[in-house]
Amino acid sequence: MLKNKFGKLVLSVSVSFSLLMGGTAVLQAQPAHAIFASKASDVISSAKKYLGKPYKFDASTSTTRYFDCSSFTKKVFALHGVKLPRSSKAQSKVGKSVSKSNLKPGDLVFFYKPVHHVGIYIGGGKIIHTYGKPGVTIDTINSGWWKSHYAFARRVS
Repeated sequence: MLKNKFGKLVLSVSVSFSLLMGGTAVLQAQPAHAIFASKASDVISSAKKYLGKPYKFDASTSTTRYFDCSSFTKKVFALHGVKLPRSSKAQSKVGKSVSKSNLKPGDLVFFYKPVHHVGIYIGGGKIIHTYGKPGVTIDTINSGWWKSHYAFARRVS
């Protein structure tokens, strides 16, 4: 009887292992760029929910009633499991450097040198960020003030 139970256990483990191994061969890992694109899309969707929220310098990170630029990026990325430091200067040291010509949605973009402003690249030459009126807003980085003050970008997710 002990032999019979042991045999069933071995058979059960063997079948489970075979199914597990066979099943894993069918599943393919999602490419890293697809994971980034998916998370970036989620980050941007979350950011857009705050459009029009007022700007307040040195805003607390515990509120969503108003934001400054870095509390906004910190909050939005945190909603998707990405921890960022509090200040734009500290955020500018996280992740890897990205050239302006290689920007992808979800990249952090920084302005001034030394850094004093951060936004989230959303594609098409546009960023979502907050500064002054109208609060959280979308602007282009390829003309005007934002173009002349662009510093660099970082990929954090």
